Amino acid sequence: MKDRIMKQRKRREEEFNESKERYKREIKEKEESEEKMCEEMKREREEWEKQKLEEKTRREEQKKRTEKEKQISDEQIQRLKSEMEGIIREKERIERQRQEELEDLEKRLTEERNTREDQHKTSEETLKLLEEQHEEELKRRRVEWREEYEREKEEMKKKICSETDQGENKDIITAEVRAERIQHLLHKLHLEDRYLNKLRAADVLQITEHSLQSHESCAEEELIHTFIQKLLMMDYRARCIKTKEKNEHDHTQQREKDSSEDEFDIFDEISFSNKGMNQSERIHPMDVQMAVFHCADGFLKQLMVTKLSQCQYALPLLVPHPFTQQIEFPLWTFRQINKSWKIRNTNNETISQIQPIYKAETPMVFFFRFGSVSSSKSQLMNSLINEKHNTFFHRNCPGSSRTRVLMDGVVEIAWFCPSGTNMDKFSDCVSFCNLHGDAGDHEKQLQILTEMSSVNVVLLPRLDRNDRDMIKVQELFKYSKPLICVFTEDESTVIEMKKGKYKVGLKDRNQSDVSEELRRAINDCLSESSSTFRLEDVSKHSDIRVDEEDDEDCRRGREAAQQMMSLLEKKDLTEIKESFLPHQGKLWHQWSQKNKELHRPRADEIEMDISRKQTEMTKIREQQHKSDIREFMKVFIRKINLDEHENMFFLKWFKILLDEYTLADLTALHHKYNEKWSRVLKLIDSHDKSEHLKVEQTELERISEDIEAASFGLEHIMREIGQIYESCSSVKKNKKDLQVHFSSLPSLAAEMMISGFPLELMDGDAAHVPVIWISAVLDRLIQKLGDQRVFVLSVLGIQSSGKSTMLNAMFGLQFAISAGRCTRGAFMQLVRVSDEMKTQMNFDYILVVDTEGLRAPELAGRSTRHHDNDLARFVFVLGNLTLINIFGENPSEMQDVLQIVVQAFMRMRRVRLNPSCVFVHQNVSDVTAIEKNMEGRRRLQETLDQMTKLAAEEEECDAECFSDVIRFDVYNDVKYFPQLWEGNPPMAPPNPNYCENIQELKETIMSHAAKSHGMMLIDLKYRIKDLWEALLNEGFVFSFRSSAYRKLETKYSRWSWSLRGAMMETENKLHNKIENEAIHKVEETDLQRELKKTSEEVKKSMSEFFEKDRDKDILIQWKTSFEIKIKKLQENIVRETKRKLNEVLQQRDLKKKIDDQRKHHENTLYEKSRELALKLKDKRNDEETLKKEFDLFWEWSVKKIIRGTPLIRDIDVMRDVREILSDIYENVPVGHWREKSEYNNIFTVSSYSEYVILKRFTKIAFREAIKESFGFGRTLCPADEAQIRSLVTDVSQQTDRMIKLFNISKIGYNISYIQQLIDYIKTRVTEHQEGVKYVFKNEFFMDLVLSICERSNKMITDQHRLFREANDPVIYVEKKREEYYSIFQKYCHGATSAAVFGEIICQKLKEPIEQSVYKKTARDLRDKMRSNCESLNGNRSNLEKHILKTLAEEEDFIKYMNYIHNPRDHFKSFIRAEVRRYISDKFSVSVLPKMKENIELLQQKIMKAAHKSTEHVQVNRGDVGLWLKSFTQQISDELIFSEKDLSGVKHDDVDDFNLLEDVMRRELPAIMSDISRRFNTKTFPVNLDYKFRPDELLIDLFCQCCWVQCPFCGAICTNTIENHHGDHSAPFHRNNGLNGWFYRGTTNLQINICTSAVASNRSFYHSDSDIMVLWREYRRAGGVYADWSITPDLSELPYWKWFVCRFLKDLEKYYNKTFEGRGEIPDEWRRYTKQDAIESLDRYM
Repeated sequence: MKDRIMKQRKRREEEFNESKERYKREIKEKEESEEKMCEEMKREREEWEKQKLEEKTRREEQKKRTEKEKQISDEQIQRLKSEMEGIIREKERIERQRQEELEDLEKRLTEERNTREDQHKTSEETLKLLEEQHEEELKRRRVEWREEYEREKEEMKKKICSETDQGENKDIITAEVRAERIQHLLHKLHLEDRYLNKLRAADVLQITEHSLQSHESCAEEELIHTFIQKLLMMDYRARCIKTKEKNEHDHTQQREKDSSEDEFDIFDEISFSNKGMNQSERIHPMDVQMAVFHCADGFLKQLMVTKLSQCQYALPLLVPHPFTQQIEFPLWTFRQINKSWKIRNTNNETISQIQPIYKAETPMVFFFRFGSVSSSKSQLMNSLINEKHNTFFHRNCPGSSRTRVLMDGVVEIAWFCPSGTNMDKFSDCVSFCNLHGDAGDHEKQLQILTEMSSVNVVLLPRLDRNDRDMIKVQELFKYSKPLICVFTEDESTVIEMKKGKYKVGLKDRNQSDVSEELRRAINDCLSESSSTFRLEDVSKHSDIRVDEEDDEDCRRGREAAQQMMSLLEKKDLTEIKESFLPHQGKLWHQWSQKNKELHRPRADEIEMDISRKQTEMTKIREQQHKSDIREFMKVFIRKINLDEHENMFFLKWFKILLDEYTLADLTALHHKYNEKWSRVLKLIDSHDKSEHLKVEQTELERISEDIEAASFGLEHIMREIGQIYESCSSVKKNKKDLQVHFSSLPSLAAEMMISGFPLELMDGDAAHVPVIWISAVLDRLIQKLGDQRVFVLSVLGIQSSGKSTMLNAMFGLQFAISAGRCTRGAFMQLVRVSDEMKTQMNFDYILVVDTEGLRAPELAGRSTRHHDNDLARFVFVLGNLTLINIFGENPSEMQDVLQIVVQAFMRMRRVRLNPSCVFVHQNVSDVTAIEKNMEGRRRLQETLDQMTKLAAEEEECDAECFSDVIRFDVYNDVKYFPQLWEGNPPMAPPNPNYCENIQELKETIMSHAAKSHGMMLIDLKYRIKDLWEALLNEGFVFSFRSSAYRKLETKYSRWSWSLRGAMMETENKLHNKIENEAIHKVEETDLQRELKKTSEEVKKSMSEFFEKDRDKDILIQWKTSFEIKIKKLQENIVRETKRKLNEVLQQRDLKKKIDDQRKHHENTLYEKSRELALKLKDKRNDEETLKKEFDLFWEWSVKKIIRGTPLIRDIDVMRDVREILSDIYENVPVGHWREKSEYNNIFTVSSYSEYVILKRFTKIAFREAIKESFGFGRTLCPADEAQIRSLVTDVSQQTDRMIKLFNISKIGYNISYIQQLIDYIKTRVTEHQEGVKYVFKNEFFMDLVLSICERSNKMITDQHRLFREANDPVIYVEKKREEYYSIFQKYCHGATSAAVFGEIICQKLKEPIEQSVYKKTARDLRDKMRSNCESLNGNRSNLEKHILKTLAEEEDFIKYMNYIHNPRDHFKSFIRAEVRRYISDKFSVSVLPKMKENIELLQQKIMKAAHKSTEHVQVNRGDVGLWLKSFTQQISDELIFSEKDLSGVKHDDVDDFNLLEDVMRRELPAIMSDISRRFNTKTFPVNLDYKFRPDELLIDLFCQCCWVQCPFCGAICTNTIENHHGDHSAPFHRNNGLNGWFYRGTTNLQINICTSAVASNRSFYHSDSDIMVLWREYRRAGGVYADWSITPDLSELPYWKWFVCRFLKDLEKYYNKTFEGRGEIPDEWRRYTKQDAIESLDRYM
């Protein structure tokens, strides 16, 4: 014993030591781990600190770089500030001294007043006089002090900074002061942060709240935005913006004046009235312009200078840096400017010229001044160039001030462009340069310009001979270059001092005379001078900074563009497109033409013809794909993939160089065209009809073709990329010589659109929309920006009516503008909406669509009318708002186009696109005459209404006026614009009134936009595609498959699911109550009350959806129909639920006897076992005896029950079926010819011809009978086959419902059920024969019965098994043996009645709990699968797509035919398979956890009910009966359990309810565990009745809809309501041969597709008649044909073409026909692969 204890102690010590060592090791490992962690953290911290240090260093370096420019002047500025502070302190001292004097005076006066008051208290008048004197003295002193203060303030300012009003009072301004003044200016303009962080073009081109308002004056902080806004709109008044003065001092004084008018005299008024904003404080307009220039990035500078040029303003040529004064030459900003002019040659012929201004070689006249001059140099220059326009800003311009900060040293340049008339001031183009400020202070600028000029003009004051400036003048006088000296203080006329040297005086002389003399002198000088000036040559001068060279991205972009251009050297411009861009040439045009022919079939075309065209189109695409990508395109694609900023420069440069390259040749071709056109007109006028005229006209046409061929721009290159993409996309492989994957090409175009470049939407040359390319670009745009909402603004108008000019002015866009044809086809460009405006506008971008001009002369003879009509319909339907641009006041030119548009909208009324339009009359002379405008509006309204009525008559529509079809308000949506130019081009500036009208139009557009919700980019993609498809079909039937409708369908699915789900919960709850006998009747009102809450939630959700969704304008058209659908659905759900529950009520009474018998047996066993236990109570410790006695008792009891109860046997459904059929057909032993199930499955037979006999012989029937007699066998027509198949389907569906109503799982199986099924089938077959021309053979009826019963066999057998397990005493009593023994033991051991009764309740609850948990889990699983299962988480269309994918992957022909002929059955099978797979795959992660959760919830509810019942009994001092009643009532919603379940169990002596509750709390978990343990994939869902299984619940959801099939092809109607009103329809039809259709008189299966067939003039036979019906009039066939709506188009799924080719032999065998002859399969069908088929499902469904 001792040894054992020692051993145990030793073992424990060893275990303790081991534990100790293990603990030490763990501690050590932990410490090591922590050390490693600390080291790691230390390393990370060191690395982080290192990065932080590097970042700090970088920031410091950045800071140093940022402050580098200020570094030089900081100390000097500080000194200046110190001086200023001293002056301010001195000023404050003076102010204090003045204040002290005033205070002394006031004090003295007060004392004096007090003294006098003491002496003359009774003298009021004297006192008043003294007070007045006192006040007067105070006011006078204040006035004097203020005047003195203002004088000192002015002197202080003069000391700090001398004024330089264009050279007056000249002083040298230090760099420090200049820097301070610039910083102050930038601060006032709110541009401090923009000097380094430059303004971008994107910042100013977006739609902002400020840009939508017209500003004649603004606050200083808004000057920049207002200036840019006006400049972008080409409003030259951008330089004349008034600033709103904020002078609180004036306001104060006005208030003082108002309060006491008599207190001031006129002197006071004068002295205070001129203290407003000092002129020197006002911001100079040119400072605003130059501030923007300095704070803009390269692209905005270029845009800004381009717009300044369009405004006929002078442009910055040399610009000193504002802080360092380094001179910059902004050559880049001139690159987009072209100038055009006309000159006369020696033969007096007018010659037009157009040149990029940076290339133009012109004489240059340079103006500058020395010293301060009294006359304005800029004003003098304006008088030479255009006396009606201030090309150069001068001191007398509106808004000018004495101070300017940024203009000194700036050289501006402007050009005079002659018009080729005698009114021209100069005979050739002349450039004028103007140096601002004193030339003596800007020697570099003076040197450069005097060297490059042709004539120098200098303005001089009176100068001493030895003056520094006079020495420079002397040097210029000695040069050979012409010099004109203009003396501001001289009165002399022009004098030629020596050859080329002139002088002229200005003082007291007429300005016109001076201008004329000066112009003559300049012309004389130019005639003698041969020197010319070229802008680009300025960059050759040293010591000046050239912006292009300084910007690395700009330089690299230029190099890349030059590399591109080098590939075009020495190439004929008219051949470039054909040579370099082969993909968009003949092949693309051929493909476009074929596509139009495909969509516009001839009346006699068959599917083979359609397929042949598709094959030809495929071959063209393959040829396109084989075409080599030229080196030019390879380089472009490579370059366009550069860094974003560099890429922008590359594209800009490339466009600039390309325009320069094409300009000369195009100008020459246009000149030739004009000359030739003039000759043709002369011949026509002379009525010359000779061959010469034809030759001239042919030559004119050739020149026109050359012009078209020579038009070569960025849009053609992008078009080529688009065609490369489309060809690769069509053949589904990359081109071998394409260095990137073709899928990346749309991203390039998307980036260009984001960057502000227009994208070609419709190819104007091919008159075709590249839908594949455009869709891909929009997809990439969505990827980059998100699915943004856009408002589409389109424009229509006659050629050269100013559409593109108007859009460019309105939004600052880049659409091509020039005289003659410019825009070809249609282009789209994005305009961003600022964040502040998005909330107001409900969209993110405006998509502007510009179109080519209608009625273009060069399209004459090329289907002009058709082309224009297509274009008009396309852009009008595409746009949310269309601008109709009319040149002049007469809309007649647009009338026929508008009628076509109105007609198109009438045909699309069901789409309800609700477009709107605004008419813009351009070039209207008197736009101010209100009466005239009203008359014009009235005439326009009458014209539009008359046009609409004509269109309505053609379309049989009830529209009365234009606004019935297109939203239009004649008062607000008609605009009158004056002519664009203020004067005669080329020197005329834009008309300011035109710009005002542009602003007004912009506001109108935004007003329309604010009421619209636009469309999402994804909708735009579908809209473009659908529109183009509609246009290709000449009938213009528009099938609008928008994402808005798809969204509505998804919402409807959710709403319907909410209603169904809520009603299922209600049904389950009421079902339990019925079983518990808590209710005995179900009314519809009860169900509606239960559904009310969910119904109201659905209504609210629907209302919000239709009212608040961003697509509400589109969705509104379907609101009523969907409200009706929901209402009908709700009625159906209530009606169906009532039917089901009433059936439960009826069956409850039927199975009451069975249930009572089972309960009697159970309760008898409880009581008998209790009695036995009480007898054996003294042997409670002898378990063996107790077990033996119980076993004997159990065997005796079970035998007794079995003797008194009939056994429930297994069933053989098919045996019963055969017996009944044998009784019906006594002469035909069914078993003899249907042994071993060898009957024809009625659901899979290919034809029912073998089952019928004709009633009488028609001609057709006779021929068929003859064939049959000769062994050919008769053939039913497809319509009859479809009728019979519909009968079979419907009978099968109804018998399924009957079997469910039998409720076999509750009341058991009876052969009478089979008799009822057979009787029903017999009745249906007999009824069907009454309305047809045939009768069924007996075999049809027997095969139909056997097929239906065989299919239902498993369901009936399973239901009977559940019944037997629940009601066969051998089974159900044996299952409860352990439960009874447990209770028996408790009785034996003396357990109280409460304890035993508690266990009995738990045992009785076991089965209801299990059923409840199974049902709840099934419902939860249904919801889970709706959310997570891909095939079940959408609507029926989504489910069908997954079914078709699965069929393709499995390639099982039998399943396919089941789907085609019995779609509903196939859907059910698929759903069941999906549920089985989900349960199998997700059981442990989804199903089991949900079941356990439901068990726990139910356990909690049961115990809560028990606890409440205990409290209820204790409060009311009740007995066990009251407890049981309370308990069962509380759980009756969840469980089928009532008091009657315990009716035979004695429980009267139960009085300890707390103990009863404790026993239940203890026993329930074990029962729950047992249920949970037995829950697995095999028991679930087989232990559930069919109607509660998750697959059946899902089938109820998806299959309660329309299942009618197209009588031609078998496509399923997609309506979600069974027995719906209106036509059946399907989005995609299929090949008719799949449904057994064949060509009459042959064995050839048809290959027609419904949608293309109904567009043809071919015919078909319906039924067995000889009557032929035209396909396009298919409804005339009546019956099922009349119930279908089939839209004529090409909308078929490639999926079914693949299917036909894949299962060709199977189909031929199935139908005993062939795809030969007229039914031969087109080769084009065979190219589709299975992958193509599956992908087409994703694309179209």
